[in-house]
This record gives sequence, C-alpha cells and structure tokens, in this order.
Amino acid sequence: MWNLRRNLPWNRREEESGRNPLMSLQQEIDDIFTNFWRRSPRMPNLFTGTEPSTDVSETDDEVEVSIELPGMDEKDIEVNISDEMLTVRGEKKAEREEKKKDYYLSERTYGSFHRAVPLPPGINTDKAEATFKKGVLTIRLPKTEEAKSRMRRIEVKKG
Repeated sequence: MWNLRRNLPWNRREEESGRNPLMSLQQEIDDIFTNFWRRSPRMPNLFTGTEPSTDVSETDDEVEVSIELPGMDEKDIEVNISDEMLTVRGEKKAEREEKKKDYYLSERTYGSFHRAVPLPPGINTDKAEATFKKGVLTIRLPKTEEAKSRMRRIEVKKG
C-alpha cells in the first residue's frame, strides 16, 4: 500500500525543509498563525486559514479523502486534481449584525481554507469523483488497473 507516513503532520516539516527552505519557512509561519487562533479563548471555531479535519484511507481499489466542512455549500468548494496532488479550497462568508434595542443577532462563521493532499502513484485522475453530504466532502480516487495489479497481500503465518 501507499506510504502514508510522509503525509503525517509530524513528518511533513522534516521532508519539506530538506527540499525547499522557503517551504519550511512558510510552514513555520502557518503554524504560528494556526496556533495563535487555536489558543485564543474569544475566537470561535472558524476557518481561519487552517486546514479542515481530513481523513485519508486506502483500499486495494481506491484512495478516499474525506474532509469536514460544516455549514458550507458545495458551490463554495473547489476541488482540483493533478497526477501528484489533490487540492481542495473554499470560502465561507460571515455576517454579524447586533442591535441593542429589541435585541437581534445574526451570525455566520467566515474564512477560507486550503487543503493539499499528496497522491500516491497509480491514481486514475479521470475517474475521480467528489460528493458533498451533511457537511462532509468525500473524494473517491480509483486506482489504475496497473496499480491494482502490482499490489498483493502477503499471508502472515504463525512462526
């Protein structure tokens, strides 16, 4: 199966810094702002440029990426795919109006997000599909027949 280890958050910075010093600097800056907003007790849980919660799983036939995007509409989400990268971005607008007399409050969260997921070799990008249901974006990325045929299970025997 595809090596997911390179996509784990605690390994990502080491690999990126070895390849490109500017990527490392950008990651450090992103971390500073992400951690600032997470620690602020007054800030509600908004999309503040952080990456939304994402699950990546793999079977013999496909890779599936699920991203939590509560309160968003599919029309506000953009999904792009290349041979090596899946990119998801979107924006959720907010309005806040408060009147002191006859108290009235209208509030929606606001922010943009961007998520890039490196793809393993052997994805059939032409047959990728995305669905959005109950605040979860699910992207199915089928493997090519060649990629499926290279994979085989090894039986584990009691030794």
